[in-house]
Amino acid sequence: MLSRRKFIKSSALAASTFAIAPSWAKAANGDVRVAVVGVRGRGKSLIADVFRTEGARLVALCDVDTAELAKRAAAVDEEYGVTVSQETDYRKLLERNDVDAVVLTTPNHWHALQTIWGCEAGKDVYVEKPVCHTVWEGRQMVAAAKKYNRIVQAGFQNRSDVGLQEAFPWIHAGNIGEIKMVRGLCYRNRASIGKIDTSLVPPKSVDYDKWLGPAEHQDLYRPELHYDWHWDFNTGNGDLGNQGPHELDIMRWILGDPDHPVKIQSLGGRFGWDDAGDTPNMGITTFDWGGIPALFEVRNLWVKPELNNAPNFKGSRVGVIVTCEGGEFRGGRGGGFVYDNDGERVKAFKGDRGSNHFPAFVKAVNSRKESDVAAHLESAYKSSCLAHLGNISYLKGKDAEGKSVEKFASKDGVLEEALGRYNEQMAEWSIDQSKELWKLGPELEFDARSEKFTGGDSYKQANKLLKKNYRPSYAVPSIA
Repeated sequence: MLSRRKFIKSSALAASTFAIAPSWAKAANGDVRVAVVGVRGRGKSLIADVFRTEGARLVALCDVDTAELAKRAAAVDEEYGVTVSQETDYRKLLERNDVDAVVLTTPNHWHALQTIWGCEAGKDVYVEKPVCHTVWEGRQMVAAAKKYNRIVQAGFQNRSDVGLQEAFPWIHAGNIGEIKMVRGLCYRNRASIGKIDTSLVPPKSVDYDKWLGPAEHQDLYRPELHYDWHWDFNTGNGDLGNQGPHELDIMRWILGDPDHPVKIQSLGGRFGWDDAGDTPNMGITTFDWGGIPALFEVRNLWVKPELNNAPNFKGSRVGVIVTCEGGEFRGGRGGGFVYDNDGERVKAFKGDRGSNHFPAFVKAVNSRKESDVAAHLESAYKSSCLAHLGNISYLKGKDAEGKSVEKFASKDGVLEEALGRYNEQMAEWSIDQSKELWKLGPELEFDARSEKFTGGDSYKQANKLLKKNYRPSYAVPSIA
């Protein structure tokens, strides 16, 4: 085995972006030394996960917003009595020998490049959903994890929920008959992000070049930089790719984790809000794996303009509904319930919201066993791609009045029923669907092996959206 001195010397001579730290270079006490990248929102939650996980130790925080970084570091010091290093440049963080693993909770457009850089640098990676911003990026991430022999786990916490782990084998065993349909729901009571007349000036505390990273520079006309990037296709993926990946992943799970779907179609629009967002706040996407029908619904409008509450379908707002011959499973993170065909609750599966998800990552880092990984990158990227494929159909869609959409949906009873519920809600908002138009996307045929669209209206143009353009110095590399 190389001595540490010889390893460092040989690494310094290597013509690579980062010096790869050896997998045995753990802390003296055996802890996995963790850096959390992105300290708002999910970053705060995962910091707490690090501290409650035996065998993990937080050593650094990284964020391009110095104000947020300092605030979070101070909170860690106050709450846990631990002083951690602060970094604003992710690349410098990767050069450190005292970091074994990075936890990525950055905006979606950064996930792929930061994961690949982390793998190149010899770090293990925990990356939040969606793991990639485009289909092509996801494949490069999988290739990088294999090439550099790194542990990469996705933040699909539902895979660790004990209730779902118990429920799905029970369903697969045929206890309520064959699965007839799977539906995913993302009903969130979002609000308009607003719009300003002059382009947004980022906060002085933000290194905006590093915040943009791979994303193209575009003037922003929303009031807030943080979080609302979700509703801009340049950096986010709408709620189909924000909340949606969790439930899309559950849908794939209950269906046996199939490969990419063979057909995808979306319809949607941004209704009721005159703001700077360009992602749909109301949308329906259908997926065809050549068998069981699957449909995903996004509804971001409040129930009524004066009632800040999300709608529900059969008592569910965020989760899945698995319709079988002899009943339904309705649930998600935290478990779920089985109902018979008369609507009576007959069985419960109590979950724990995936509380062991991050500990599973730490276990895998130590064991180096893929079997210990709770949400594998190969599967997670395919679940993430469901959002991307659905969004591509939407983006290639044509403007359509409500009457035209109703006529289209009338060919499919399930779609017609769902659209009827959308129309009821939009009527509460007094939305005139002859003026506020839907985008009716084409049904696109997709080949899983080549990861290309092979049929459907505008499919050649749709293929151009499987990958995107990058800024110099931040291009996601092709991994051979």
